[in-house]
Amino acid sequence: MPEPFKNFISEELITGMACHLGIAWPAFPRERFIANAQRNLEELELKQRSNQIVTALERHLPSDFEQAAAVLRASLPGKNKPGLSGWAIMPLNDYIGRAGQEHFDTAMDLLRDITSLFTSEFGVRHFLIANQSRALEQMVRWSKSKNFHVRRLASEGCRPRLPWAMRLPELVKDPRPILPILTTLRDDPEEYVRRSVANNLNDISKDHPDLVANTAADWMTNASKDRKRLIRHACRSLLKQGHGTALGVFGFDKPEKVSAELQIQTPVLTLGSELKFELSLNSTARQEQKLMIDYVVHHMKANGKQTPKVFKWKTTQIEAGAHIAIGKRHAIRPITTRRYYAGQHRLEIMVNGTSVAMADFILSI
Repeated sequence: MPEPFKNFISEELITGMACHLGIAWPAFPRERFIANAQRNLEELELKQRSNQIVTALERHLPSDFEQAAAVLRASLPGKNKPGLSGWAIMPLNDYIGRAGQEHFDTAMDLLRDITSLFTSEFGVRHFLIANQSRALEQMVRWSKSKNFHVRRLASEGCRPRLPWAMRLPELVKDPRPILPILTTLRDDPEEYVRRSVANNLNDISKDHPDLVANTAADWMTNASKDRKRLIRHACRSLLKQGHGTALGVFGFDKPEKVSAELQIQTPVLTLGSELKFELSLNSTARQEQKLMIDYVVHHMKANGKQTPKVFKWKTTQIEAGAHIAIGKRHAIRPITTRRYYAGQHRLEIMVNGTSVAMADFILSI
């Protein structure tokens, strides 16, 4: 199994932080910081460990933020000089965000400079919540930086629903102020940056699907191959949901004169086995059609109701008057993110966002 993320914030990391901070500021109380930051560490999850380090920093760094910021800056890596980096930067984000509110320029410059050592996407959110317009002005400037880490921070930091981070309620409600930043970065030469733009738009699509679909349609004009890939990734949730405008952006119109037949080859199966099925599509249309085929498993829940989960399957074309047949195996195995229940489940086939066939199967536990 992969190493749990929480283990990256370890006693060794905390001791290393104390060492670098002590070199930068000889008066830093290393042992007290270590004792506070490591207290009951094994019992804590990732964010709890980070928060405990933040509290220790607040307790033992100078109370004057300008002085504290100078200590932190001096503790960063330099030419032929090790320093704070990697997971040690995670608690610095929240420390700067909490302690630096009255020192906007110093705090934002420090977040800009540490982002290439891990990321500062968590720290800038404190300033977006406190003063959105001022923070976004800074992030617009960052979007034009020569440093691609800083350009990515401009996009990643203002994602309304960034995982592991504080939600940005005002930008969830109205994300339009973000769009100038994303437009500036949509053709960035770095895939790392463009991926962030796509993820930001995907965040926005969860609350404003039409806005993202219309933005995607607009961005498709004279789009490069890289931008088209960005738009496709940005619309991934909308495509799964069968959003009409988003589907149309990629040429997936409502299927015309296409009939479907679904056959489940394993109508009764046990947990740990595979659901096997075949789909036949027949077209009586007079033109070729582009098809995006997805399937939906409606899982039985404890209350006897079913909840759908969409899975991507295949993109293809069907010629005028043609027939195609495809098969699929879908594993029904225990996973940490879903609990299975015995009973009747349903399989549904979606073509260009339109339901074309469904059939039931029985799962036993």
